[in-house]
Amino acid sequence: MSQPYPLRIDAYAHIVPPKYKEIMYKVAPGECNTKVTPFPALWDLEERFRIMDRYGELVQVLTLGWPPIEAIADPVKAVELSKIANDEIAELVHKYPGRFVAGIAHLPMNNIEEALKELDRAIVELRLRGVQIYSPINDKPLDSPEFWPLYEKMEQHDLPIFIHPMRSGPDYKNETTSKYMVGSIFGWPYETTAAMMRLVFSGVLEKYPNLKFVTHHCGGMIPYYADRLIEFMDQAEMRSHEKRRLTKAPIEYFKRFYADTAIYGNTPALMCGHAFFGAGHLIFGIDMPLGDSTLGYRNYRQTINAIEAMAISDEDKRKIFEDNARKLMRLPI
Repeated sequence: MSQPYPLRIDAYAHIVPPKYKEIMYKVAPGECNTKVTPFPALWDLEERFRIMDRYGELVQVLTLGWPPIEAIADPVKAVELSKIANDEIAELVHKYPGRFVAGIAHLPMNNIEEALKELDRAIVELRLRGVQIYSPINDKPLDSPEFWPLYEKMEQHDLPIFIHPMRSGPDYKNETTSKYMVGSIFGWPYETTAAMMRLVFSGVLEKYPNLKFVTHHCGGMIPYYADRLIEFMDQAEMRSHEKRRLTKAPIEYFKRFYADTAIYGNTPALMCGHAFFGAGHLIFGIDMPLGDSTLGYRNYRQTINAIEAMAISDEDKRKIFEDNARKLMRLPI
Protein backbone atom coordinates (compact mmCIF):
# COMPACT_ATOMS: atom_id res chain seq x y z
CA MET A 1 0.00 0.00 0.00
CA SER A 2 1.44 3.38 -1.00
CA GLN A 3 1.84 6.19 1.48
CA PRO A 4 -0.90 8.86 1.31
CA TYR A 5 1.74 11.60 0.93
CA PRO A 6 4.96 10.02 -0.37
CA LEU A 7 6.60 13.34 -1.35
CA ARG A 8 7.17 16.42 0.78
CA ILE A 9 7.88 19.77 -0.87
CA ASP A 10 9.58 22.26 1.43
CA ALA A 11 8.24 25.39 -0.24
CA TYR A 12 10.30 27.92 1.70
CA ALA A 13 13.91 26.70 1.94
CA HIS A 14 16.57 29.40 2.18
CA ILE A 15 19.91 29.26 0.38
CA VAL A 16 22.93 31.49 -0.25
CA PRO A 17 24.55 30.27 -3.50
CA PRO A 18 28.38 30.33 -3.70
CA LYS A 19 28.99 33.07 -6.31
CA TYR A 20 26.43 35.32 -4.70
CA LYS A 21 27.89 34.57 -1.26
CA GLU A 22 31.39 35.56 -2.35
CA ILE A 23 30.25 38.96 -3.63
CA MET A 24 27.89 39.56 -0.73
CA TYR A 25 30.70 39.04 1.78
CA LYS A 26 32.61 41.85 0.07
CA VAL A 27 29.58 44.16 0.08
CA ALA A 28 28.43 43.53 3.66
CA PRO A 29 30.93 41.38 5.61
CA GLY A 30 29.48 42.26 9.01
CA GLU A 31 25.92 41.29 8.05
CA CYS A 32 27.16 38.06 6.46
CA ASN A 33 29.23 37.07 9.48
CA THR A 34 26.14 37.17 11.67
CA LYS A 35 23.42 36.05 9.24
CA VAL A 36 25.17 33.58 6.90
CA THR A 37 28.35 32.13 8.40
CA PRO A 38 26.64 30.49 11.43
CA PHE A 39 24.34 28.43 9.16
CA PRO A 40 26.45 26.08 6.97
CA ALA A 41 23.41 24.56 5.24
CA LEU A 42 22.73 27.97 3.69
CA TRP A 43 25.79 27.69 1.48
CA ASP A 44 27.21 24.14 1.84
CA LEU A 45 25.26 21.83 -0.48
CA GLU A 46 26.72 18.65 1.02
CA GLU A 47 25.51 19.72 4.46
CA ARG A 48 22.10 20.55 3.02
CA PHE A 49 21.84 17.18 1.31
CA ARG A 50 22.82 15.36 4.52
CA ILE A 51 19.91 17.03 6.29
CA MET A 52 17.47 16.32 3.47
CA ASP A 53 18.49 12.65 3.24
CA ARG A 54 17.18 12.02 6.75
CA TYR A 55 13.59 12.67 5.73
CA GLY A 56 12.80 10.40 2.81
CA GLU A 57 11.25 11.84 -0.33
CA LEU A 58 11.95 15.50 0.34
CA VAL A 59 12.54 18.26 -2.21
CA GLN A 60 12.89 22.00 -1.80
CA VAL A 61 11.79 25.27 -3.35
CA LEU A 62 14.79 27.57 -3.03
CA THR A 63 14.47 31.12 -1.69
CA LEU A 64 17.38 33.47 -1.13
CA GLY A 65 18.62 33.74 2.45
CA TRP A 66 18.95 36.97 4.39
CA PRO A 67 20.03 39.78 4.57
CA PRO A 68 17.75 41.54 2.05
CA ILE A 69 19.71 42.75 -0.96
CA GLU A 70 18.15 46.21 -0.81
CA ALA A 71 19.34 46.56 2.79
CA ILE A 72 23.03 46.02 2.01
CA ALA A 73 23.50 47.39 -1.51
CA ASP A 74 22.82 50.66 -3.30
CA PRO A 75 20.23 50.65 -6.14
CA VAL A 76 22.83 49.84 -8.82
CA LYS A 77 24.69 47.12 -6.92
CA ALA A 78 21.38 45.61 -5.82
CA VAL A 79 20.47 44.92 -9.45
CA GLU A 80 23.77 43.10 -9.99
CA LEU A 81 23.38 41.02 -6.84
CA SER A 82 19.79 40.09 -7.69
CA LYS A 83 20.76 38.85 -11.13
CA ILE A 84 23.64 36.79 -9.77
CA ALA A 85 21.45 35.23 -7.08
CA ASN A 86 18.59 34.45 -9.47
CA ASP A 87 20.94 32.96 -12.06
CA GLU A 88 22.53 30.70 -9.47
CA ILE A 89 19.22 29.56 -8.03
CA ALA A 90 18.01 28.69 -11.53
CA GLU A 91 21.27 26.79 -12.18
CA LEU A 92 20.85 24.77 -8.98
CA VAL A 93 17.28 23.81 -9.91
CA HIS A 94 18.50 22.68 -13.33
CA LYS A 95 21.51 20.81 -11.95
CA TYR A 96 19.74 19.04 -9.08
CA PRO A 97 16.15 18.36 -10.21
CA GLY A 98 15.86 15.53 -7.68
CA ARG A 99 16.63 17.95 -4.85
CA PHE A 100 15.20 21.30 -5.92
CA VAL A 101 11.83 21.36 -7.63
CA ALA A 102 11.75 25.15 -8.15
CA GLY A 103 13.33 28.47 -7.26
CA ILE A 104 11.98 31.83 -6.13
CA ALA A 105 13.41 35.12 -7.39
CA HIS A 106 14.71 37.99 -5.30
CA LEU A 107 14.45 41.54 -6.63
CA PRO A 108 16.33 44.84 -6.09
CA MET A 109 13.44 46.47 -4.26
CA ASN A 110 15.31 49.77 -3.82
CA ASN A 111 15.22 50.14 -7.61
CA ILE A 112 11.65 49.31 -8.56
CA GLU A 113 12.04 50.03 -12.27
CA GLU A 114 14.87 47.51 -12.53
CA ALA A 115 13.05 45.17 -10.16
CA LEU A 116 10.17 44.88 -12.62
CA LYS A 117 12.58 44.07 -15.43
CA GLU A 118 14.36 41.46 -13.34
CA LEU A 119 11.01 39.98 -12.33
CA ASP A 120 10.13 39.31 -15.98
CA ARG A 121 13.60 37.92 -16.74
CA ALA A 122 13.57 35.64 -13.70
CA ILE A 123 10.14 34.20 -14.46
CA VAL A 124 10.16 34.11 -18.28
CA GLU A 125 13.81 33.26 -18.98
CA LEU A 126 14.97 31.54 -15.80
CA ARG A 127 11.62 29.84 -15.10
CA LEU A 128 11.62 30.80 -11.42
CA ARG A 129 8.21 30.29 -9.83
CA GLY A 130 7.57 33.38 -7.74
CA VAL A 131 9.31 36.22 -5.94
CA GLN A 132 10.33 36.84 -2.35
CA ILE A 133 10.06 40.28 -0.76
CA TYR A 134 10.79 41.44 2.76
CA SER A 135 8.51 43.32 5.10
CA PRO A 136 9.25 46.10 5.62
CA ILE A 137 11.21 47.03 2.50
CA ASN A 138 13.88 49.44 3.72
CA ASP A 139 11.45 50.65 6.39
CA LYS A 140 8.60 51.11 3.90
CA PRO A 141 5.31 49.20 4.30
CA LEU A 142 4.23 46.80 1.58
CA ASP A 143 1.26 48.97 0.58
CA SER A 144 3.53 51.87 -0.44
CA PRO A 145 2.40 53.06 -3.91
CA GLU A 146 5.79 52.35 -5.51
CA PHE A 147 5.31 48.60 -4.97
CA TRP A 148 1.88 48.28 -6.58
CA PRO A 149 3.30 47.76 -10.13
CA LEU A 150 5.02 44.65 -8.76
CA TYR A 151 1.68 43.32 -7.55
CA GLU A 152 0.10 43.98 -10.93
CA LYS A 153 2.86 42.06 -12.70
CA MET A 154 2.73 39.13 -10.30
CA GLU A 155 -1.02 38.82 -10.80
CA GLN A 156 -0.40 38.71 -14.55
CA HIS A 157 2.23 36.00 -14.12
CA ASP A 158 -0.14 34.09 -11.80
CA LEU A 159 2.68 33.22 -9.40
CA PRO A 160 3.03 33.86 -5.67
CA ILE A 161 4.82 36.54 -3.68
CA PHE A 162 6.56 35.14 -0.60
CA ILE A 163 6.60 37.64 2.29
CA HIS A 164 9.59 37.34 4.61
CA PRO A 165 9.23 39.43 7.80
CA MET A 166 12.12 41.30 9.38
CA ARG A 167 12.12 43.44 12.50
CA SER A 168 14.94 45.32 14.15
CA GLY A 169 15.38 47.93 16.80
CA PRO A 170 14.32 48.11 20.45
CA ASP A 171 11.01 47.10 21.93
CA TYR A 172 10.91 50.20 24.14
CA LYS A 173 11.85 53.80 23.37
CA ASN A 174 14.33 54.11 26.22
CA GLU A 175 16.39 51.13 25.00
CA THR A 176 18.67 50.63 22.00
CA THR A 177 18.15 46.93 21.21
CA SER A 178 15.50 44.26 21.57
CA LYS A 179 16.30 42.15 24.61
CA TYR A 180 15.82 38.40 24.98
CA MET A 181 15.21 38.01 21.22
CA VAL A 182 11.71 39.47 21.57
CA GLY A 183 12.15 41.29 18.26
CA SER A 184 12.76 38.10 16.28
CA ILE A 185 10.73 35.52 18.21
CA PHE A 186 7.56 37.60 18.42
CA GLY A 187 8.38 40.68 16.33
CA TRP A 188 8.62 38.81 13.05
CA PRO A 189 5.16 37.19 13.27
CA TYR A 190 3.85 40.62 14.28
CA GLU A 191 5.48 42.13 11.19
CA THR A 192 3.79 39.49 9.04
CA THR A 193 0.47 40.42 10.64
CA ALA A 194 1.01 44.14 10.09
CA ALA A 195 1.93 43.54 6.44
CA MET A 196 -1.25 41.52 5.89
CA MET A 197 -3.34 44.29 7.45
CA ARG A 198 -1.75 46.90 5.19
CA LEU A 199 -2.24 44.80 2.06
CA VAL A 200 -5.91 44.17 2.88
CA PHE A 201 -7.06 47.60 4.03
CA SER A 202 -5.05 49.56 1.46
CA GLY A 203 -7.00 47.74 -1.24
CA VAL A 204 -4.12 45.78 -2.79
CA LEU A 205 -6.07 42.51 -2.69
CA GLU A 206 -9.21 44.33 -3.81
CA LYS A 207 -7.49 45.74 -6.90
CA TYR A 208 -5.65 42.49 -7.70
CA PRO A 209 -8.16 39.75 -6.85
CA ASN A 210 -6.01 36.93 -8.23
CA LEU A 211 -2.80 37.99 -6.50
CA LYS A 212 -1.31 35.34 -4.21
CA PHE A 213 0.80 35.96 -1.11
CA VAL A 214 2.56 33.31 0.99
CA THR A 215 3.03 34.34 4.62
CA HIS A 216 5.80 33.01 6.82
CA HIS A 217 5.17 31.44 10.24
CA CYS A 218 1.61 30.27 9.53
CA GLY A 219 0.13 33.70 8.90
CA GLY A 220 1.55 35.40 11.97
CA MET A 221 -1.14 36.39 14.49
CA ILE A 222 -4.10 36.40 12.10
CA PRO A 223 -5.46 32.84 12.68
CA TYR A 224 -5.22 33.15 16.46
CA TYR A 225 -6.81 36.60 16.62
CA ALA A 226 -9.36 36.20 13.80
CA ASP A 227 -12.40 36.88 15.99
CA ARG A 228 -10.71 39.86 17.64
CA LEU A 229 -10.02 41.20 14.17
CA ILE A 230 -13.66 40.75 13.15
CA GLU A 231 -14.85 42.52 16.30
CA PHE A 232 -12.62 45.55 15.77
CA MET A 233 -13.65 45.82 12.12
CA ASP A 234 -17.08 46.91 13.36
CA GLN A 235 -15.73 49.78 15.43
CA ALA A 236 -15.78 53.38 14.26
CA GLU A 237 -12.20 53.67 13.06
CA MET A 238 -12.49 50.56 10.90
CA ARG A 239 -15.79 51.75 9.43
CA SER A 240 -13.98 54.73 7.95
CA HIS A 241 -12.45 55.04 4.50
CA GLU A 242 -10.06 52.08 5.06
CA LYS A 243 -13.00 49.69 5.17
CA ARG A 244 -15.21 51.42 2.61
CA ARG A 245 -12.74 50.77 -0.20
CA LEU A 246 -13.40 47.03 0.17
CA THR A 247 -16.32 45.26 -1.52
CA LYS A 248 -16.28 42.17 0.70
CA ALA A 249 -16.08 41.55 4.41
CA PRO A 250 -12.44 42.26 5.36
CA ILE A 251 -11.91 38.82 6.89
CA GLU A 252 -12.51 37.25 3.46
CA TYR A 253 -9.37 38.95 2.12
CA PHE A 254 -7.26 37.55 4.93
CA LYS A 255 -8.42 34.04 4.06
CA ARG A 256 -6.92 34.51 0.58
CA PHE A 257 -3.38 34.47 1.96
CA TYR A 258 -1.36 31.28 1.98
CA ALA A 259 0.62 30.30 5.08
CA ASP A 260 3.60 28.04 5.59
CA THR A 261 4.10 25.66 8.52
CA ALA A 262 7.32 27.26 9.81
CA ILE A 263 6.41 27.42 13.49
CA TYR A 264 8.75 24.62 14.65
CA GLY A 265 6.10 21.99 15.19
CA ASN A 266 3.13 22.77 17.47
CA THR A 267 0.16 20.76 16.22
CA PRO A 268 -2.52 22.87 17.99
CA ALA A 269 -1.18 26.03 16.34
CA LEU A 270 -1.18 24.31 12.94
CA MET A 271 -4.78 23.25 13.55
CA CYS A 272 -5.60 26.91 14.22
CA GLY A 273 -3.99 27.85 10.89
CA HIS A 274 -5.86 25.02 9.17
CA ALA A 275 -9.17 26.21 10.65
CA PHE A 276 -8.62 29.75 9.39
CA PHE A 277 -6.91 29.36 6.01
CA GLY A 278 -8.27 25.93 5.08
CA ALA A 279 -6.36 22.87 3.91
CA GLY A 280 -5.87 24.37 0.46
CA HIS A 281 -3.86 27.35 1.70
CA LEU A 282 -1.28 25.72 4.00
CA ILE A 283 2.10 24.76 2.55
CA PHE A 284 4.91 22.76 4.11
CA GLY A 285 7.93 24.87 5.05
CA ILE A 286 10.32 24.97 8.01
CA ASP A 287 12.42 28.14 7.44
CA MET A 288 15.37 25.87 6.69
CA PRO A 289 18.04 26.16 8.06
CA LEU A 290 17.36 29.32 10.08
CA GLY A 291 16.05 29.41 13.62
CA ASP A 292 17.14 25.85 14.39
CA SER A 293 19.71 25.39 17.15
CA THR A 294 20.79 22.15 15.46
CA LEU A 295 21.43 24.16 12.26
CA GLY A 296 18.66 22.50 10.29
CA TYR A 297 18.65 18.92 11.51
CA ARG A 298 15.81 18.99 14.04
CA ASN A 299 13.24 21.34 12.56
CA TYR A 300 12.18 19.01 9.75
CA ARG A 301 11.33 16.25 12.19
CA GLN A 302 9.43 18.60 14.53
CA THR A 303 7.34 20.01 11.68
CA ILE A 304 6.68 16.71 9.92
CA ASN A 305 5.61 15.09 13.20
CA ALA A 306 3.33 18.04 13.99
CA ILE A 307 1.60 17.87 10.61
CA GLU A 308 1.19 14.11 10.81
CA ALA A 309 -0.41 14.53 14.26
CA MET A 310 -3.04 16.97 12.96
CA ALA A 311 -6.63 15.72 13.26
CA ILE A 312 -7.27 16.09 9.53
CA SER A 313 -7.60 13.66 6.64
CA ASP A 314 -4.67 12.14 4.77
CA GLU A 315 -5.94 14.05 1.75
CA ASP A 316 -5.54 17.34 3.61
CA LYS A 317 -2.07 16.36 4.81
CA ARG A 318 -1.06 15.58 1.25
CA LYS A 319 -2.28 19.04 0.22
CA ILE A 320 -0.04 20.59 2.87
CA PHE A 321 2.99 18.44 2.09
CA GLU A 322 2.80 18.53 -1.71
CA ASP A 323 -0.33 19.40 -3.66
CA ASN A 324 -0.75 23.04 -2.61
CA ALA A 325 2.82 23.93 -3.55
CA ARG A 326 2.43 22.26 -6.92
CA LYS A 327 -0.77 24.14 -7.64
CA LEU A 328 0.42 27.50 -6.29
CA MET A 329 3.64 27.53 -8.30
CA ARG A 330 2.32 25.48 -11.23
CA LEU A 331 4.99 22.84 -10.74
CA PRO A 332 5.27 19.79 -13.00
CA ILE A 333 3.11 16.87 -11.86
